[in-house]
Amino acid sequence: MRKTEVRSIGGGAGRGSVYVDTSAWIAFFSARDQNHADAERLFREAIDRKVRLITTNLVLAEIHRLILHRAGADAARFALDRIESGALVTIEFATGTHHVAARSWLDKLKGHPVTYADAVGFAVIEDFRCTGYLSFDSDFLRAGFRPWAPR
Repeated sequence: MRKTEVRSIGGGAGRGSVYVDTSAWIAFFSARDQNHADAERLFREAIDRKVRLITTNLVLAEIHRLILHRAGADAARFALDRIESGALVTIEFATGTHHVAARSWLDKLKGHPVTYADAVGFAVIEDFRCTGYLSFDSDFLRAGFRPWAPR
């Protein structure tokens, strides 16, 4: 497989980009997850349509931590390797601009338990002009973003 494009600065990847949150990756990797079948179907559709999948280093940190504590170091490393080897995956490293935008999102959504990682995700969705997101987390919908659905 080809190596993942790893970006360290902002920019637009285009209209065909979809943001992928932690809950979608976890559902995909865990056959016992209640959303596994939906995640598997959505990822297959995205791959078939050659949709660029954008995620962040903060999402990777959340995935690694969750899988590490649930299934061990080998499983956590496997998940990171699998994501990084995806030809359609771009890992966006949060920038200072994303941080400022994330803080703004946290202010807008105060009173709702939105994580900093999700708020950075909102900033990345805007930065890349993503057409939607893959997540089983209601925060993205609450923030006004549309879930990605194959058409």
